[in-house]
Amino acid sequence: MLDSLLALRGLVLLRDSVECEGRSLLKALIKKSALCGEQVHILGCEVSEEEFREGFDFDINNRLVYHNLFRDPLNWSKTEEALPGGPLGALRALYRRTHPGPVTIALDSLSWLLLHLPCTTLCQTLHALSHRDFCPDGSSSVEQVCVLGLLHEELHGPGPVGALSSLAQVEVTLSGMLSQTSASIVYRRPRQRPTCQTQCFSILPDFSLNLQRVLPLESQPHPGPPTTQVDPTTHLTFNLCLSKKEKEAKDSLTLPFHFSSEKQQALLCPGPGQATSRIFYEPDAYDDLDQEDPDDDLDI
Repeated sequence: MLDSLLALRGLVLLRDSVECEGRSLLKALIKKSALCGEQVHILGCEVSEEEFREGFDFDINNRLVYHNLFRDPLNWSKTEEALPGGPLGALRALYRRTHPGPVTIALDSLSWLLLHLPCTTLCQTLHALSHRDFCPDGSSSVEQVCVLGLLHEELHGPGPVGALSSLAQVEVTLSGMLSQTSASIVYRRPRQRPTCQTQCFSILPDFSLNLQRVLPLESQPHPGPPTTQVDPTTHLTFNLCLSKKEKEAKDSLTLPFHFSSEKQQALLCPGPGQATSRIFYEPDAYDDLDQEDPDDDLDI
């Protein structure tokens, strides 16, 4: 369910659309992480910091560490406020700045990053962020990192969306309207089949989750996008089936290479009106007519 998404850790992929935006859910999950006392790092790309912080109270805003990539994403100003290294450098900075303990990293959004970074580079960086096995000081300790990624799936093809889905431990697909929103949640656990669940919810003005009814849990693979069956006989230039009249004409047709009994009888016993053929041969003066056996010297 939505109230336990942050406890699973790893990459949580939030897929929204034009009809149902997902930034409100992202901010609701950020607020829940901040209230739990976790370190919350936000990489803002699509909206300004002021717009993103709007709606949070003073206590929540003080707990958020905001990395502003919206103001100067390519570091053209060469100021200390800009993040060096561009989008990729900002992601790597998030990896270095986190400390031992529960950490939540929010990416707003993955769609913006996909437009500025190669898909393979982004996937490798996300895997490094969500699977941290060592602390920055070198001590062996497993860090509990939750990466929240907002993805506008209508902006991308099936390739990038499928690559990010394969990395996600939890995938949330939003649908519905603002007053009544449903989330189709897919949980992926190692060596287990994915489980699907649908949760209806609404988001309050202070970005608190109002959870509503939950549909039954199903242990089944996540249904993919609907595929239309293509009829292979649509644009053919010939018919694959024959009508009854065409079948009768086909059966009554005698093939030219078929040696029937009628043809055999006509060749062996020509009728009185048919002319017979004969071959006459006259030897030429230069013809080699040797009556000797050509194999006489082989002693056979």
